[in-house]
Amino acid sequence: MCQLLGMNCNVPTDICFSFTGFQARGGLTDQHQDGWGIAFFEGKGVRQFLDPLPSAHSKIAELVSSYPIKSKNVVAHIRKATQGDVRLENTHPFMRELWGFYWIFAHNGNILDFNPKVLGPYVPVGTTDSEKLFCWMMQELRLRYGNSCPDTESLFSSISELSKEIGQQGEFNFLMSNGNLLFAHCSTQLTHIIRKAPFSTASLKDQDLTVDFSSVTSEKDRVAIIATTPLTDDENWIRLEPGTLYLFQEGAISRQEKTIPWIQKIKSIS
Repeated sequence: MCQLLGMNCNVPTDICFSFTGFQARGGLTDQHQDGWGIAFFEGKGVRQFLDPLPSAHSKIAELVSSYPIKSKNVVAHIRKATQGDVRLENTHPFMRELWGFYWIFAHNGNILDFNPKVLGPYVPVGTTDSEKLFCWMMQELRLRYGNSCPDTESLFSSISELSKEIGQQGEFNFLMSNGNLLFAHCSTQLTHIIRKAPFSTASLKDQDLTVDFSSVTSEKDRVAIIATTPLTDDENWIRLEPGTLYLFQEGAISRQEKTIPWIQKIKSIS
């Protein structure tokens, strides 16, 4: 299983603490050694770092873990290859433009029997099922709305419908963002935590590191972290419900909708 990491905040925040623990899962505390990537939104721009090497041994990952890039939306991925060779072009997250915004997408899962036609500007560069699915979703959204970005409610509804169509074909956990909104689809496994005042300390599961959030935040800050499995061992992480699409805005869940009704509900975990 690949590993996903996302962050959505109400103020620009760095992800150094979470990424330090996440990075270790790429070849140190877990066996995901087929590349990694991370994308930070800054306004309408994106800083993207990709490396086909294991994140636990990547000099680029070391830089990212110590470089406090502040962003309101971040998407990261550690790869365990299922479809496509271990190459830079097959490394998540993937990026495309739609309605004058960059969109970032990272997928955990394996979709074997869904082969939609992808045309026009949204053609895969690599050979993964993930990039093909992302291109198809971008294509379908443009076909539905043309050159005009829809309102948030319509956009969420359309992404929910597309997630349902793909999700019935296999495991489809993903994170997707346009810099303003962060969509998280839980097919089988995703967890999250929302940090807000009063802030406390937290310790990573995968590295020997503890941080006191009260010393680096203000009372108005709110930060949502989404990860495949919890990154800390002393906080109350909540498991997202399988077969559900979530929308994170300003560090909180603003919408959610069931996409695969037949998936059995799994209770939240601490």
